[in-house]
Amino acid sequence: MTWQGRTIWITGASSGIGAALAEAFAAEGAALILSGRRREALDALAAQLGTESLVLPFETTDWAALPGVVEAAWTWRNGVDVLVNNAGISQRSLAVDTVPEVYDRLLDTDLRAPINLTQALLPHMVERRAGTIVMISSVAGRLGPVLRTGYAAAKHGLIGYADALRAEVEQAYGLRVVNVLPGSVRTGVAANALQGDGSARGESDANIDAGMDPAECARRILAGLADGQREIIVAEGAEAFAAALRWQDPERLFDMLAAEGKRLAEARAAGKGPEPALVNRTFK
Repeated sequence: MTWQGRTIWITGASSGIGAALAEAFAAEGAALILSGRRREALDALAAQLGTESLVLPFETTDWAALPGVVEAAWTWRNGVDVLVNNAGISQRSLAVDTVPEVYDRLLDTDLRAPINLTQALLPHMVERRAGTIVMISSVAGRLGPVLRTGYAAAKHGLIGYADALRAEVEQAYGLRVVNVLPGSVRTGVAANALQGDGSARGESDANIDAGMDPAECARRILAGLADGQREIIVAEGAEAFAAALRWQDPERLFDMLAAEGKRLAEARAAGKGPEPALVNRTFK
C-alpha cells in the first residue's frame, strides 16, 4: 500500500503517537489533517512535515462542533482516505480512590469522542464506498490492568465498537476498520493521566519511560495497515506475552493481575502512592 497523495486525518496529532504517525505518513507522501487542542503545537508540526497539511484544531468532546469540523476536513481535498482516532487520556488511580467525574471524562474522551467523530464522518465514506477508520485503543483494552479501570473500560468499548462496525461496513461498502493496541510507548501519557481526584498525574512512570519509541510504534502501525491487518498489536516483551495470554490462558493472566492489585492495596494501606511495578510493564 502506498500513502502517496492520500489524505490522512489524525486526532491528538500534536504529540506522542499522533505526531509520530503524522511524520511517518508525511514521509510516504500523504497529505495530513492535523487535529488536537493546541494550535501552536499543530502549527509547529505542520511546518516541519514538508507535506500538504491542514491544521484543524478542535476539542473532541465538543459534540456540537463535529458537523462543521467534519465538513472542513472532507472538503479540504475532496475526501478523507484515513481517519486515525488517536486523541485520548489515560488514568493512574485505584477504583476505590476514584471519583465518578473521572470516569465521565475518560469515557467521554476515550470512547464517546472517537465514536461520535467516526459516526459523523461515516456517511461520507459509505457514500464514496472507500476509506479506512483506525482506532488507537490499547493493550489495556484487552487485559483490564490495575490503575486503569476507566481507561480500560473505554478502550475495551472502542475495540467492541470497531469490531462491530467492521462487520457492518467491510464487505457491504468496502471500508476498512482497524484496531491498534499499543503497549507502553515513550510519550507524555502517564504525566497527563488522571488521578483519582481528576487532577493530572504530573510525572511519568517507569513503564512509559522504558517503553517503545513513538517512531517505532508508528512504523509498526503503518506496516500493519499495509499488510491489511484488522487488529495491530504494538507491544514487546511482557506486554506482548500478556496480550497473547488473554486468549491462551486467561486464568493465569487474571491471577497475575490480581497479584499486582494486592501489592497496590498493601501499598495503599501503608500510605504509599499507586506506582505500577516495572516487572508488570503491561500497559500503555
